[in-house]
Amino acid sequence: MIKQEVNEIKRLYTPSNCSITRICGCYVDGEKNKKTQFKEAFLSLPEEEIFKYFELLRKTLSGTVGKNMLNLEFPLSSEEEGGTQEFLMRLRESKLKDDALLDEFYDKVIASYEYVGNYLILLIHDAYDVPGKTSDGLTMDDASDSVYEYILCCICPVNLSKPGLSYNSETNEFHNRIRDWIVEMPEIGFLFPSFNDRCADIHETLYYSKNPEEPHSEFVDNVLGAVLPLTAGSQRETFQSLIEETLGDEAEYEVVKNIHENLTEMIEEHKEIPEPLTLDKHQVKNLFEKSGVEEEKLADFEKLYDAAAGERTSLLVDNVANTRTFEVKTPDVVVKVNPDRADLVNTMTLEGKRCLVIEINDHVEVNGITIRNTHALPDGE
Repeated sequence: MIKQEVNEIKRLYTPSNCSITRICGCYVDGEKNKKTQFKEAFLSLPEEEIFKYFELLRKTLSGTVGKNMLNLEFPLSSEEEGGTQEFLMRLRESKLKDDALLDEFYDKVIASYEYVGNYLILLIHDAYDVPGKTSDGLTMDDASDSVYEYILCCICPVNLSKPGLSYNSETNEFHNRIRDWIVEMPEIGFLFPSFNDRCADIHETLYYSKNPEEPHSEFVDNVLGAVLPLTAGSQRETFQSLIEETLGDEAEYEVVKNIHENLTEMIEEHKEIPEPLTLDKHQVKNLFEKSGVEEEKLADFEKLYDAAAGERTSLLVDNVANTRTFEVKTPDVVVKVNPDRADLVNTMTLEGKRCLVIEINDHVEVNGITIRNTHALPDGE
């Protein structure tokens, strides 16, 4: 799924657009015991509760695709009888009205989800009448192409509210506030099936993790049966490792700067395209070649890439490129530059010493103080 498709589903979680048919839940304590369960027709809930649930559901479709939200493919084996995808298909087709299936799902989650404390498992079923679109992208609400039937699950921590004082308007007094158990924003969740090309794709699921570096792999393995990609942090570390190992001890500043500039240029060229920009093994090699990495250093690049990232792994450019700043760091000095102006920082040998040279204009500040006469700054020659 791409951002536009995620946003289309999120827009359903408003009173005017809502088509959710059913909501179910299971409250689990810190000892993995089911404390209570509920199932309701969603629109029969009190309005105040509906708005609270909308907030939880929207949060399960938040963040960045490729970081918090991951498109996961099901292996073919999971689609066979008894597989994880086949089970999710039955759960969706039941419209969450089969108590035995719901109990089995809750048991799968409880057995796989590692969390210290209480939590709420929420499930909704929805049948979205997908409006058609004209050739120029305008939505036609009265012309439906298909119905997208799906389930969405989110798992939310349940914690005690903070202690404090509260005001009692009846007695006109302050008292110790009664602490309640509060349902917090979800830690993880998933949408099944995916909404790809504005249609149901039963071969994929969209998985959400509040902390992209803690994706709860046991849950993904046992409940979804899909394979997690490298986390955003791992992709960044892998890419940096590839640069360092490819360049070796003779890593040149100009080559590293060229890689940064080429990545920034790729992102700029791709910004109007909705699909995330990824680089596979051969594209990373081409990037290195374009940035000035010598041919002999790329002789064993394929093997190096396979060992570091995996033979079929692609890297999301937004995960490996620092688009916020260009940073040069030494043990005593850190130089941060606008990522579009990495050309302002260069290296030079002065009096036998390797130096960073930063081009400046007429506006210079030192500790917040504007230097009026930049021509009076010390000359390096």
